[in-house]
This record gives sequence, structure tokens and C-alpha cells, in this order.
Amino acid sequence: MAHKLWELFWTFTKIGVMMFGGGYAMLPLLQREVVETHHWATEEEMADYYAIGQCTPGIIAVNVATFIGQKEAGIPGAIAATVGQVLPSLIIISVIAGVLTSFASLQIVQDAFGAVRACVCVLILNAVLRLMKTNIVDVPTFLIFIAVLAVAMITNVSPVVFVLLSGVLGVVIRWLQLDGEARKGAEK
Repeated sequence: MAHKLWELFWTFTKIGVMMFGGGYAMLPLLQREVVETHHWATEEEMADYYAIGQCTPGIIAVNVATFIGQKEAGIPGAIAATVGQVLPSLIIISVIAGVLTSFASLQIVQDAFGAVRACVCVLILNAVLRLMKTNIVDVPTFLIFIAVLAVAMITNVSPVVFVLLSGVLGVVIRWLQLDGEARKGAEK
């Protein structure tokens, strides 16, 4: 058990060190470490964790770390993974906060932050494209994607509302599909 806790802590500490740009920017790194390297979750499970993590308070990467830790080693695993995910940010932010106020007005610092923001946009786009490949698998999921994208671009609706409504819509669509298949079977 101690080995598993250390593995969770260390893996999420490494991810946490690279957590520039918040949770969304970390989705590709989380995917690689959790799914491909350690096999702690499948692509589908990660998509579920992202959705649930979006609906719960906090940063999505921290929420996913907690979910994975709990799945792998219960409450101690959740704590180890969460602390591992958060600890590097806490240390880095504490150091930066102590120094940033003195250097924030320097042009070189502003230029560096501008470049980091551009990089974060690419990381988030990469995460979106990976999620699209594994989750937009048919016409109904494509239509839900387009509808949520359109509404999200023109309103300020909470992501929780989108996730909940999409879940309900997914259940209704599946129920209608099963009902249609049952009717076809009865007609034969």
C-alpha cells in the first residue's frame, strides 16, 4: 500500500510541477500519465472524470487526481494524489508571490507571461481535440457538442448546467434508440 501511495503522490507531483495554465492545460499530461503510462483509467473513464471534475468545485486537474487516487487506493490514495497535485503549485506560487510584485512591471516578465498564455491555449486545444476524438462518436453526440458550443459562445450559462442537461439528453436519446429498436423487433 505504501508503494501505491508513493506512486500516486509522485506521479501527481510531477504533473503538478507542469500545471501552468490551470487544470485544462494539464488534460493531455493527465491523459498520458493516467491512461497510457499507469493504466489507472481508460479513455472513457477519463472523459467521465473530466465531466464530473467540471461539475465539482475546484480545479479540474486536482479533482481528477482525487478521483484517480481514490479509485486506486481509497481515501489515503485520494489524499496522496491530491497533495501531490497541489504541492508544487503551492510552493511555486509562494515563491512567485514573494518575487512577482517586484518584477511584474518589467517588460521581459510581461513578455514571458504573454508567451506562456499562448502556449496554454495550445495545450487546452490539444486536450479538446483528444476529447473530441474519443467522445464525439455518432450523430447525437456531435449534435450535443454543436448545441453546447453554440450556447456557450453566446451566453454565460454555468458549465454545470451544460453537463447536467447533456447527461439527461444522453439518457433520453439512448432510451429513444432502445425504444425504436424494440418497436422494430416487435414488427418483425
